[in-house]
Amino acid sequence: MTDEVLFETRGRLGLITLNRPQALNALNRAMCLAIHAQLEAWRDDAAIGVVAIQGSGDRAFCAGGDVVGLYHAGKSGSDAWEGFFHDEYRMNHAIATYPKPYVALIDGITMGGGVGLSIHAPYRVATERTLFAMPETGIGLIPDVGGTYALPRLPGELGSYLGLTGARLKGADSVYAGIATHLAAGDSVAALIEALAEGGDVKATLGDFDTDPGDAPLDAHRAAIDVHFGGDSVEAIVASLDEGDDWAQAQAATLRKMSPTSCKLTLRALREGARADIAEALRTEYRIVCAIKHGHDFFEGVRAQLVDKDRNPQWSPATLAEVSEADIERYFEPPAGGDLAFSL
Repeated sequence: MTDEVLFETRGRLGLITLNRPQALNALNRAMCLAIHAQLEAWRDDAAIGVVAIQGSGDRAFCAGGDVVGLYHAGKSGSDAWEGFFHDEYRMNHAIATYPKPYVALIDGITMGGGVGLSIHAPYRVATERTLFAMPETGIGLIPDVGGTYALPRLPGELGSYLGLTGARLKGADSVYAGIATHLAAGDSVAALIEALAEGGDVKATLGDFDTDPGDAPLDAHRAAIDVHFGGDSVEAIVASLDEGDDWAQAQAATLRKMSPTSCKLTLRALREGARADIAEALRTEYRIVCAIKHGHDFFEGVRAQLVDKDRNPQWSPATLAEVSEADIERYFEPPAGGDLAFSL
């Protein structure tokens, strides 16, 4: 076990607290293993009626996985790369299939791995401090952790928009997009946890803390998102955006900054994920990330954004036109070490 994630019981509540505030509660492999093991223990514990997860500190629920650690693991050729994704995705699957009510308190930054800890929960509580994003195409990755299953199930083409552009949503937009099921005041989260511990009806308890999110800025662009991001290829999406208004053209400019390979992988995985169950989507994601380890763009993206911080990644291939269908197809083949399995 690790002190980077804490577990406690309060009445009928099993409470998980991500405990790396200095790292914005970023996930590492030990945390994934510990959370999965504790979920299994609470699954069979009749004294536990509901599970909730929160982040420590006042800035983040969970800002993602430890991508710098993955950068070094991948560079060294270590199997810690495959090990991390294997254990993280198995944890995501456990959350998605959990038989007891699971409440994710997404108060603060919620990105990448933090999305995997929350998006599959039946109850997802945002606050005015929530900042949601899946920014993986900007570092040569894909919106994984079951994102290729969850994003296509958002209304219209919101999932394609979020997965390709890495757009950031605050609390009201998170509710509007279906990312969050409730919006509570940030200073009420502690009281909400205590109310859950009392063991009443979970849905009713959350309703007591639910507040009006107000107008969602995203609504102004919803029709455009559904038109532009419904294309069958990234090239078609960019071409459509280029013909749109200033907002649409800004999205096209954003896409041109992202890894072309990641954008094409993401769109295909999202389209396939719309027809998959959660296990199938995670298995496909595992195939893709295992192949990404042997590519260029993830290491270049992390270098540019998080290591050297020059914010100027040199993608290879550098353009969408240079990424062939055959290039993309290789990422969907079973990895040398075998497909992801969910049995213990």
